[in-house]
Amino acid sequence: MSVYQWFIFFLLVQIVHFLGTWKLYESAGRKSWEAAIPVYNAIVLMKIIGRPTWWTILLFIPIINLIMFPVIWVETLRSFGKRSGLDTFLGIVTLGFYIYYVNYTQKLNYIADRSLSPENKAADTVSSLLFAVIVATLVHTYLIQPYTIPTSSLEKSLLVGDFLFVSKMNYGARIPMTTVALPMVHDSIPLLQKKSYLTWPQLPYLRLPGIQNINRTDIVVFNWPVDTVYRFFDTSNRRALKPIDKKSNYVKRCVGIPGDNLSIKDGMVYIDGKLLELPERAKPQFSYKVALDGKTPIDFEHLLKEMDVTDPVMVTDETRRDTLIFSALTAAGAERLKNVPGVTAVIRQISRDVDQANNGKGVFPHINKWNSDNYGPIYVPEKGKTVALTTESLPFYKTIITDYETNENGDKNDLKVTGNEIRINGKVVKDYTFKQNYYWMMGDNRHNSEDSRYWGFVPENHIVGKPIFIWLSWDTNGKGLNKIRWDRVFTTVSGEGQPQSYFKYFLIALAAFFIGDYFWKKRKEAKN
Repeated sequence: MSVYQWFIFFLLVQIVHFLGTWKLYESAGRKSWEAAIPVYNAIVLMKIIGRPTWWTILLFIPIINLIMFPVIWVETLRSFGKRSGLDTFLGIVTLGFYIYYVNYTQKLNYIADRSLSPENKAADTVSSLLFAVIVATLVHTYLIQPYTIPTSSLEKSLLVGDFLFVSKMNYGARIPMTTVALPMVHDSIPLLQKKSYLTWPQLPYLRLPGIQNINRTDIVVFNWPVDTVYRFFDTSNRRALKPIDKKSNYVKRCVGIPGDNLSIKDGMVYIDGKLLELPERAKPQFSYKVALDGKTPIDFEHLLKEMDVTDPVMVTDETRRDTLIFSALTAAGAERLKNVPGVTAVIRQISRDVDQANNGKGVFPHINKWNSDNYGPIYVPEKGKTVALTTESLPFYKTIITDYETNENGDKNDLKVTGNEIRINGKVVKDYTFKQNYYWMMGDNRHNSEDSRYWGFVPENHIVGKPIFIWLSWDTNGKGLNKIRWDRVFTTVSGEGQPQSYFKYFLIALAAFFIGDYFWKKRKEAKN
């Protein structure tokens, strides 16, 4: 929905509210016209039902308002003596329209001093749960979201089994675009494998001010632009048509920001012709071919454990077993292998031919030109910048024009190409001006990462947040307490130097809290 459509929708809601409540306002000693003034009517209603004025804010926060509306309906009914279970049921099931029946057919008896305390333990429990859900949803949506690392694309920096806290505040919290959805779940309802949201209505993209901009080398969580995760366990690889904020969450390292000219040479990223310097904690990995003399015994089980090799190691020939392929190895690991007796050569695998992957279409923009190790240069679009649009340049920006950006009415652009003529929304164009920023995301595990090299740019409106903290790390190959990677618990994701666990400091602070609380209560009892 466009801004104009939302404005009309908002006015219709105000009309519906006025028609269903104006007599209630009069019965409560207010003026009937007060039920018709947007926002002000909600403030007055809070006074009528005896609830704090700041509840009005919650009515305008997406997702939160879905919880608040039923609460307001029930509270309104109870303020006019409709307190039975049937009244509550009808108020919720009819989506509040039961209030119309009360407004026009019932004798209105406003209870100004009604008790706001729950009538029984069950009501108190429900009230507490609703409050907890509202607070948790606010935190999850606008402050911090938990996230799990499912793949090894950022191995060594982030491991499979890391449980993260992702900050929404660093880059600015994104207002939910999907307005009707279950709180605190993503695109599917757990266990049921059903959609957790309705695709209509959708809010326009809006982001709150952030603490920082996305910088090169930042690790970023974003919605996967070309999502193929249609639902849980779906492996069909078909394009999943989801709202932007319900696309699958991905985490990669940002290596290109708006305005950059990016290229990849022998696997190394260059920005405007200069080698991109990665932070100390980043440890890029590549595939290596390792040749053996076939005579010297090597304890590979111990060696792989010592080198912390987590990706598969394969032999090229089962009969000879003189060549191994390490699918992911750091530069330090490669140097370590060179010094192992029996290893005759360690060669980094670099693609030099045109990439024929992805059904023969190669890497983005699928024009059979480059490969994943030698790529570009490519321009990373910047908001407000204009590029020449030709049949040669169009493949780089086609998805941006047709999928990621819209026309002035909020509708998808209509792109047509006839020979060398390019038309957008019926007009012949020679250039295009970008309406938002874009980013280039890649995994540190260069030969085992599905990233921008294969599907292109990440739009700004797909950015979710910045991982800041690992609160737990779970090794599925471990046993018992060894399943927990204790050295990674309570470590920061970014920062100078190597990661440092703050878990012991947390335990000390926790113990100090409980000891202090114990003695404080003892002292209070002694005074009494």
